Amino acid sequence: MKNVYLLLLATASFLTANAQSEWHADPMHSKLGFGITHLGISTVDGHFKNFSVTATTKAADFSDAVFELSAETTSIDTDVEPRDKHLRSADFFDVEKFPKMTFKSTAIKKTGTDKYQLTGLLTLHGVSKSVTLELWYRGTVVNPQSKATTAGIQVTGVIKRSDFNVGPGFAPPMLSDEVWIKADCELVKK
Repeated sequence: MKNVYLLLLATASFLTANAQSEWHADPMHSKLGFGITHLGISTVDGHFKNFSVTATTKAADFSDAVFELSAETTSIDTDVEPRDKHLRSADFFDVEKFPKMTFKSTAIKKTGTDKYQLTGLLTLHGVSKSVTLELWYRGTVVNPQSKATTAGIQVTGVIKRSDFNVGPGFAPPMLSDEVWIKADCELVKK
């Protein structure tokens, strides 16, 4: 009987240690931003106000994590309403036809201490392409207010808007083809 108990305890410990955990972005402490060069001389920044991120992982350092993102293109915000209205039009995001963009990771590769290459399928403006971004795992803490286990990540990278047929009528140097992505997220363990 003692051996059965020890076997059950060992099995429970193994399953707990190897259980996947799910994490969700805290919208009050997360931002999905971008930047693009205008006229070859300045950068215009913006962000998407409405988005969600989910990470599923067994590893404490997120080294095996699968990330999923969904963002409402209608929520684009550059702090200039006429520009935002234009970005929502068929000239750019065509939000009536394509109200969401999504990303689902397909691979994660360690490149240094708490640094990873994150590859996944980005679907934007009706086009799906594989993109590779840089991910920095910034650590995990217990939030003293909410008592929730919270991890910090930052994702950066560059995509080409021409790959997704966004703004084809606006050639460089009017607007750069390269768009810089920067996402900062606090992920809360569920």
